[in-house]
Amino acid sequence: MGLPVSMLSKLTVFTGHCGNDNSSSCQPSVELMPPFAIRDALVVDADQDLKNLLTTILKRDLWAIRYVASNRAALEAVKNKAFELIITSERTKAREDVELLRKIRVLRPHTRMIILTDEATPDDVLGAMRNHAFSFFSKPYSLERLGEMIQMATEVACWDDGIEILTATPEWIRLEVRCKVRTAERLLQFMKEISDLPEIEREEVGMAFREILLNAMEHGGGFDPETCVQVEYMRPRRMIACRIADPGPGFTLDEIPHAAVANPEGDPIRHAFVRDKMGLRPGGLGILLAQNMVDQVLYNEKGNEVLLVKFLESQQATARQDLSAKDIA
Repeated sequence: MGLPVSMLSKLTVFTGHCGNDNSSSCQPSVELMPPFAIRDALVVDADQDLKNLLTTILKRDLWAIRYVASNRAALEAVKNKAFELIITSERTKAREDVELLRKIRVLRPHTRMIILTDEATPDDVLGAMRNHAFSFFSKPYSLERLGEMIQMATEVACWDDGIEILTATPEWIRLEVRCKVRTAERLLQFMKEISDLPEIEREEVGMAFREILLNAMEHGGGFDPETCVQVEYMRPRRMIACRIADPGPGFTLDEIPHAAVANPEGDPIRHAFVRDKMGLRPGGLGILLAQNMVDQVLYNEKGNEVLLVKFLESQQATARQDLSAKDIA
């Protein structure tokens, strides 16, 4: 039977000392062990689904979870105590949560906050990024994906400056992003929230963006957290474009026979044998996958900048259908 957490935090060890072999009694001594470290989380107006999710991730012997009813109560709690992780209510508006985040980070600069909301705009997401939210989810969202992000928040150490906005409007965003896989995953969630694309196009662009971003971080930045890649997102009326630039020397297709995109016609798996001979992990599908998910994948002359372009014909057709339906009505 395990000891309660409250007892673990005050655990003592008794050791005995006998002066000689003939002594009938031993003198006990008490040695205090270091206190058991409990990490604190604060959750606002949680529903049962979120509570169930948290119990599977934030283990009782490691985390103490405090539930409060409102953002005002959360701010009062933070004034009195530091919390490593804060999760807002999905029933609040994003702008209210961003304001809470701003106030909290004045008091506790390194707090990890995950914003859940029932209503958000691209400006709200950018506000969350500027104020260094850890992540952002608007309804409807995947509980599985949220769980992965909460798990990530419990594991990362230094993260505050992983994503820096250089300039941003909802139509044109320029960022510097540190070369870490978890930073890439955080950025992907933010970009998913900013995007106004239909679901199919959103998934296609997201997959292509992820593959090229990770390629840039790995091959251009060496997954060095002190190194950054530049990311731009542009949203003209009839298309979406993403530019990713890394600090590496670049490449040509002749230099990457271990990538599927360099396979000769009629030999779709040659890269797998090349990777095996080179001692590389399975993979090499990133560029080829991106080419199949978007309309154009354009590299600069050096090979260390790439532009992804997706034309939105289906969105235009839907818009025209909506306008026609209104005219008929």
